[in-house]
Amino acid sequence: MSSIKKFQVTFDCARPERVARFWCEVLGYVVPPAPEGFADWGDFDRALPPERQGSAFACVDPTGVGPRLFFQRVPEGKTVKNRLHIDVRVGTGLVGEERVAALEAECARLVALGAVRVRLLTADEGNESCLVMQDVEGNEFCLD
Repeated sequence: MSSIKKFQVTFDCARPERVARFWCEVLGYVVPPAPEGFADWGDFDRALPPERQGSAFACVDPTGVGPRLFFQRVPEGKTVKNRLHIDVRVGTGLVGEERVAALEAECARLVALGAVRVRLLTADEGNESCLVMQDVEGNEFCLD
């Protein structure tokens, strides 16, 4: 018998809150409520030992459908291409110039948030156009 599992996507990064807040803006996600007994996440963070302060942050889909995103601080920087990346589906059902226009519009919005445009991959016989980007710490993702 198979079952559907809930999962979260974890990002290794240098500044968890910064990267989490970027992805909240990209995906329409929100920061979950702080743990009981804390007014906000800043209060919670200050209650941690100094070496753990700022070490993690999360965001969630407000509808409860999408996976939780968890961001954890790691000491090493990103050195190679991601083996896994997120495709942000902004051009679903669109083709040709209409699709590229939708990708470009979203790209402009995300660049204003700190993303970097890498390159547009134009449509070929097997794939529609997509736009390769990087988040605020250089993690690759695609506008698809």
